[in-house]
Amino acid sequence: MDTAIIREIKKEDNAAVATVVRKVLVDLGVPKVGTAYADKALDHMFENYDVPKATYFVVEQDGQIIGCAGVAQLDNYQGNVCELQKMYFLEEARGRGLGAKMIQICLDKAKEFGFEKCYLETMPYMTDAQKLYKKSGFKYIDAPMGNTGHYSCPVWMLKTLV
Repeated sequence: MDTAIIREIKKEDNAAVATVVRKVLVDLGVPKVGTAYADKALDHMFENYDVPKATYFVVEQDGQIIGCAGVAQLDNYQGNVCELQKMYFLEEARGRGLGAKMIQICLDKAKEFGFEKCYLETMPYMTDAQKLYKKSGFKYIDAPMGNTGHYSCPVWMLKTLV
């Protein structure tokens, strides 16, 4: 039986979440500039998502954070579109169906907030993640939306929520 639980982030999770995100990015060889690695928000995730129409979740197992993801209004975009943000899982969390559960929880929240579409950005070689996104209903689009500052992420996907 899987003992991992998905719950909303707490202030005391900030350091663990930042560690998970940076570890996954380094393990996958993601550039440190133009990606989530360089985001100032990374060390203050609780505070950054403690705003209207935004939420962030963690996957906890045996008191350890092993994964995370959230949704919030797409930056620098006029329109009712949110972004699936900073979804990262440590190796021990992968292949257990937690990613699909996490996406569903985030999309349910996005619908609850009234968003019409959900956008995401990823790296070309993150093929497992892309398979999961496609399975969850995301489709590739030809150009970025908004301006997230993640200019090193050249794969863009979108899902209609309504």
